[in-house]
Amino acid sequence: MKNTEELVIQALKSAARDEQMKHAVQQSTELYPLLWKAAKRYVTGEKRQDALPMALEFIAKDYQISIELIGENTTDLVECQKVKDEFLQLIESMGASSMKQTVSFDLSHIGLSINAELAYKHLVDLAQKANQYEITLMISMEESSKTSDTLDIYKKIACQYSNVGITLQAHLYRTEDDIKQLIQYPGKIRLVKGAFQEPIDVALKRSEALNERYLHYVEQLTNANHPISIATHDEVLIQEMEQRQYFNQPNVEIEMLYGIRPDLIHQLKAKGYRCKVYLTYGREWYLYLCHRLAEYPENLFLAVADIINPAMLTRSKDY
Repeated sequence: MKNTEELVIQALKSAARDEQMKHAVQQSTELYPLLWKAAKRYVTGEKRQDALPMALEFIAKDYQISIELIGENTTDLVECQKVKDEFLQLIESMGASSMKQTVSFDLSHIGLSINAELAYKHLVDLAQKANQYEITLMISMEESSKTSDTLDIYKKIACQYSNVGITLQAHLYRTEDDIKQLIQYPGKIRLVKGAFQEPIDVALKRSEALNERYLHYVEQLTNANHPISIATHDEVLIQEMEQRQYFNQPNVEIEMLYGIRPDLIHQLKAKGYRCKVYLTYGREWYLYLCHRLAEYPENLFLAVADIINPAMLTRSKDY
């Protein structure tokens, strides 16, 4: 059974990176609306106007929120400009509603896939605008081949803007050294296990060893009183961190993806912990859906149920 599960995970992660398959889905009048039904469990909608009302609902329930326009690996200069402009409009809209919250994004969505200089230039524009409204920017982490460039850009921007944070993947072997450096910068660190399929000499597989490493990094950051977002849905890890009283620390928040374990984050918020829900929107949801299914293969059953009976979908009321 374990081998079958691993095969399913590998297949889904490969599908996520298959541009031909992605294109086929996006162009198909049959497949696109079908898979969109499954994606809607994890994506608020295809437009900014879908995400913002949902964000306000969560804020009214005392959640923190992070919003992302889904997308990455943009190689067209004009498209990168459009994406940056959309993020600027998102920040403006949040500011107009007094949402002092978080905007998340991949650097490859705003220019890194063309060159680092373009990504940095666009990031400065976003950081300036976000700073006006006391909004935090969170740089997501992508494949390990992009990690060095991503961290170089983050270090450069963090020297100017303290409202920019960075995501680190616990499964990468290099993260031990990266944390020692990044703890010197003011930006919040979002710690994830890591969703990308990486070579065995670059990253640990999902295992008890990875869980121990995750806990080790959380302890380092909490002890240093560094702002941290604990981004995991692993209930065993969460129970252990709760026992260690990490969630009671003023520099710590718990972050979960919209549509994943609403029951769990609701319970944690009811205990008085700082909880954040990660909301996404946009048409580039194919890769995002594949990753959600790969993280927990049981979600394949939910996907089938959502396609057949959309009324079962998670919405904000479930929080």
